[in-house]
Amino acid sequence: MLTALSEAYRRGAQIVHVNPLVEAAATKTIVPHDFLDMALYKTTRTSTLNLQPRIGGDMALLRGMAKAVLEQSATDPKALDREFVERHTQGFEEYRALCESTPWEEIEHQSGLSREDVLKAARVYGEADRSIVSWCLGLTQHEHGVDTVREIVNLLLLRGNLGREGAGPSPVRGHSNVQGNRTCGIDHRPAPAFLDRLAEVCGIEPPRAHGLDTVGTIKAMLKGDIKVFVGMGGNFALAAPDSPVTYEALRTCELTVQVSTKLNSSHLVHGRRALILPCLGRTEKDHQRRGVQSTSVEDSMSMVHLSVGMKRPASRQLLSEPAIVAGIARAALPDSETPWQWYVEDYDRIRDTMAKVLDGFEDFNRRVRLPLGFRIRQPARELVFLTPSGKAEFSTAPLPDVVPEPGTLALGTMRSHDQWNTTIYSDDDRYRGIRNLRTLIFMNRSDMRERGIDDMAPVDITSTARDGSRRSLKGYTAVPYDIPRGCAAGYMPEMNVLCALGDYSTQSDQPIMKHLKVTVGPAA
Repeated sequence: MLTALSEAYRRGAQIVHVNPLVEAAATKTIVPHDFLDMALYKTTRTSTLNLQPRIGGDMALLRGMAKAVLEQSATDPKALDREFVERHTQGFEEYRALCESTPWEEIEHQSGLSREDVLKAARVYGEADRSIVSWCLGLTQHEHGVDTVREIVNLLLLRGNLGREGAGPSPVRGHSNVQGNRTCGIDHRPAPAFLDRLAEVCGIEPPRAHGLDTVGTIKAMLKGDIKVFVGMGGNFALAAPDSPVTYEALRTCELTVQVSTKLNSSHLVHGRRALILPCLGRTEKDHQRRGVQSTSVEDSMSMVHLSVGMKRPASRQLLSEPAIVAGIARAALPDSETPWQWYVEDYDRIRDTMAKVLDGFEDFNRRVRLPLGFRIRQPARELVFLTPSGKAEFSTAPLPDVVPEPGTLALGTMRSHDQWNTTIYSDDDRYRGIRNLRTLIFMNRSDMRERGIDDMAPVDITSTARDGSRRSLKGYTAVPYDIPRGCAAGYMPEMNVLCALGDYSTQSDQPIMKHLKVTVGPAA
């Protein structure tokens, strides 16, 4: 990502970073593939403008940018792509009225930014021939995360930044199994059409009742409705919210099974009986009856390609994930007519079945072996909108009130530089200039002084959940940082304990890890 940003800057692209915390990579970088730059410590800028909204204030910023574009359109006919709006969208007049009725004072109050700063961003957007808006969990793990993403689309629609090269919304997704699983049917609320085709192709009758998401799974384990938990990789115990409650839920199970490439905390938090099933990593050669196998993966740009392990397996006894799943199925479903072992012998057979079930995966085995693989069809890229109107529909959600109550702070959790999901490689964080420390909270220095907190002093942090319950972390270090007043930040998974199980978005069911209500004071 940093290499792409630095190259874009060199080509003259305007790059606006929006983050409550200005981090090292948001301003400049040493391109890691340029050996001369590395030798000379030569940096390249990665941004032309940095904006620091308050935590949760992104939607107000976007609304302000849209308001500015609409105001400019009164005197500049090129400010709006009127042809695109008329031909491909619905609800424009309602959205225009909403923007016009939202006062600048409210936009400044909720975003935490000045009108001048919002207009700077709007000018960059208005002067660009093409615009891409990218975001990650910092935008989505809020109560109003869905509305904020819709506001991004609203802004893009105004200037026709959809369905053409170099433009559009671009969620920054994680490693391949995050999106790839959902693409291939791992969905707790699958569509009836998908289930019908799965039944027809595979000769089974899949369950029709909706399943459970993460929060629902934890609640069901606590109630005893789920007795067996099987984790395919990951670190469920640490990644989930409300750590003590998650631990209790796992320990309530009669059996927990972890299919893993390496040990982690979830292996220590288990049910009455527990199994750890070591498996091949994706970098290891996967030998099956019909030769070395490859695994199909989907990247962040919806491209599907093959991944082939190159390393010798750590042990001859290691099985692949498909082999483990098939083995469990054969043992648990002895009367199943599904040819489990036949599938494991050659993963092309799995992909042939997928091609019959999944839309867009036709001729899967040939297309996935093309030099760059293939892109999964996204109708909106072709200006095909699967909405009741058949057009892109403007959203008219009201701005949420994200300003913290007096005496409280809005806290967002995040990862450090030397961290991959819940895997922590060191206690250093080059993004934010931290060495050998993770039990910390980043705060605005004025907020610290107001609370009688000295730089690097120990503090106690207490969150208040929607139901009024409280959770605390003791003896954390208060680190002064360039962050808006009323905001604070710290590392996950350590701070997951502060997010109550019931504190999730009613729009997306996502735990609101990026917008926790906390109080901070000197350590007792």
